[in-house]
Amino acid sequence: MTMRRQLLGLGILAASSLLALQAANAMSGPTAIQIDGGPLGPLQISGGADGYLYYVNPVAGGEDTGADVANALIELQKTDGELQFTIEVGSNGGAIGLGTGSRPGQTSVTTFDTGPLYAGYITVAPSGLPVTISAGQIGSLEGYESGIDWNNPSQIVTDIFEVQNSQSRGVSANFTQGPISATVTFGDGFDTGVWNFIQGLLTYTINSTNTASLYVAGDLGRTGNAARIYGGGSVGSYGTYYVNSDMIGGYYSYTLGNLSLVPEAQFVEAKPDAAIGITHQTWNAGAALFGDYSLSSTSPYSIGGWVEYFDSHTSPFDQANWFAGPNSEGVGVAVSPTWQYKDLFARVNAGYLYLLRNTTAGFKYGYGTSGTGRNTVDATLEGGLLF
Repeated sequence: MTMRRQLLGLGILAASSLLALQAANAMSGPTAIQIDGGPLGPLQISGGADGYLYYVNPVAGGEDTGADVANALIELQKTDGELQFTIEVGSNGGAIGLGTGSRPGQTSVTTFDTGPLYAGYITVAPSGLPVTISAGQIGSLEGYESGIDWNNPSQIVTDIFEVQNSQSRGVSANFTQGPISATVTFGDGFDTGVWNFIQGLLTYTINSTNTASLYVAGDLGRTGNAARIYGGGSVGSYGTYYVNSDMIGGYYSYTLGNLSLVPEAQFVEAKPDAAIGITHQTWNAGAALFGDYSLSSTSPYSIGGWVEYFDSHTSPFDQANWFAGPNSEGVGVAVSPTWQYKDLFARVNAGYLYLLRNTTAGFKYGYGTSGTGRNTVDATLEGGLLF
């Protein structure tokens, strides 16, 4: 379940300040180029492409190595006036889930039903009002990490990221007044085409170095197992409990000089629903601490990373594997030394995960050739160009 999340920043707001609030600051992201849009007014264009060599230790079969393209995206935005828009096209697939037990997926333009349109939405921003309305293919409000790896402290992402909704179609309303910003989105969560998913994000900017965010999400009805999910497959094969679940979480961003720290906690639960095969309550809880440190304000070198803990509860009758297996519990760490010179970047990403619990109802799961090992290591050598 490696493809869970969205383009960084809410993907829905003309209020670009919220994009900065969710940025992981592992390195400087794309810098928009200003262009003359003629009758449309000033426009901004940005994008990037990256690739990587990888080493992973999957659930079974031993080691795996290879090379993949991660992302190739270009974005065009209009961010002023009463009618604004964002269009982002290309392929995405660079965020790698630690301990997911599978080789990284090649970047793809068929990740979503919208094909190469990764994000595309129109925003109405009435003059003089603190409210904006957006509609289209937009990003999730859930969580801190991004589906575009160059926005994260590491290319390797946490269990928290793995259980979240990704891009989907919807309508979003944002209210910003002083230090408070609130966003509500209604749409077809998990790109299912079933419009019954609601999300909310509340952000409070305490000062220039402290920001707190709280997010919630849930399915207002029932999304059946036959519904299509993302660019292919069905809800039933993907995981009924992912789509038919409720989530609450929050993160706090703190910056001190060249150091940035972000703790996050999250809880997601799927209630029993016999009609879609969820016979017992099932949940996943996770916590992580993200960090990034630049050697100096002028140095091309920085180091990002995180530590995490996760725990899940599942009935053995449902086989609802939120992560590595039924009732999995574990700890993980990722470290990413990074070099960036203007528009070029390179980084080494290394992650280690240990399963504190890998047995349920007599069934044992895990990593390595036996499929029962508690340890796994993922590593990549990544490089790219941003503009």
